[in-house]
Amino acid sequence: MTCTGVRDLSLDIGAGERVVLADGDGDAMTALLRAVAGLSPVGGGRITVGGRDSRTPSERAWRSRVCAWLPAVLAPVRSRMPAAGLLSRGTHPTAVAFAAGLLGVGELTGRPLDSLTGGETRRLYWARLVGRVAAGAGVVLADEPAEGLEADDRDALVRLLAALPVTLLMSTADPVFAALCDRRVSAVPGRSSPRHPAVADGAPNCVVLDGN
Repeated sequence: MTCTGVRDLSLDIGAGERVVLADGDGDAMTALLRAVAGLSPVGGGRITVGGRDSRTPSERAWRSRVCAWLPAVLAPVRSRMPAAGLLSRGTHPTAVAFAAGLLGVGELTGRPLDSLTGGETRRLYWARLVGRVAAGAGVVLADEPAEGLEADDRDALVRLLAALPVTLLMSTADPVFAALCDRRVSAVPGRSSPRHPAVADGAPNCVVLDGN
């Protein structure tokens, strides 16, 4: 699989496995995670999730439902929409309310998004991600999940992430988040990565990055 900054990468991630990416630069890691989410094109090879590609509109729509994506850099929020509107998009209401309370943003749902700080917005996005998992997303793609979080918020997020029954692919330099993962793989261009012996290409929530 080839995308911006990453060449000839082959990686199999079994359903329920947690993998942290290492060695590549930040832009390359972001490009790789976006490609898995179906948000960026693949220059060579292919990426499948649960045995399915993302080449057609219906495949991309399915990928967007099964993959919950959290970027390192959130786009500036200029909307006067209440925060509750963000939390309600494709999420399980009970789970998202629990996560918002745990992350300390449960009382912010009536405020407009453009009135929130960057840290508050990030915690809302994490609460939304938890709600999306409860609504059926089985793969979490996290780019520097500790970015912009205070220590207490980070600890709460680590507890949440550890409890989620998902397949996880994450880019992070934070050792606490990295410790949640089963293995560390290299995203350096041209360097092979370990292959998981138990992966079946059609297994639910498995992720296969094929360099061929």
